[in-house]
Amino acid sequence: MHVNHYIEPLLRNVIDLVNQPATTPGDLERRWTGLGMPIHCRVTRADLRQVGDFLAVWTDVVDADTEENRVFILNQLLARFATSPSITNHDGSGWHLHYRDADAGFAATLAGATSAAAAHFLTKRGMLRIRRCALDDCSTAFVDFTRPGTQKYCSHGCANRDAVRRHRAGSARSAPRR
Repeated sequence: MHVNHYIEPLLRNVIDLVNQPATTPGDLERRWTGLGMPIHCRVTRADLRQVGDFLAVWTDVVDADTEENRVFILNQLLARFATSPSITNHDGSGWHLHYRDADAGFAATLAGATSAAAAHFLTKRGMLRIRRCALDDCSTAFVDFTRPGTQKYCSHGCANRDAVRRHRAGSARSAPRR
């Protein structure tokens, strides 16, 4: 059962913004609506700045070194940006929960909804499912949406590059000396 059908798009959006920050209000709005997220107000330059401030703290969620630290940071974000949940069908997509004031601006909506989505997802699927790519020369953040929760790389390309590196390192060690 999906508690909130926006959880995955919200997490994909925040990870995309961490990896490639929006540069204009229009860019931020296009990326939000491109994931099927409804928009209730225009995105402004102030929203762009506020989302940047949120992402600076969100990066601490990605880089948390323990589950307890991740939970501590998420609880701070929830206290700061989320409100008590309310049930809505504002966009005709079905009943779902909102974690923002009805009159919240775009940045507050993004921050509150994303924090709540992460809390739902991580408590259900595991606290370590938001992380950085395991490839040494890649620092891309990702959310592990796989069923077993064993994803280590941000992409198949990084997984393949690391597999080739390990293979070459193993071949070099086992090659006969001349």
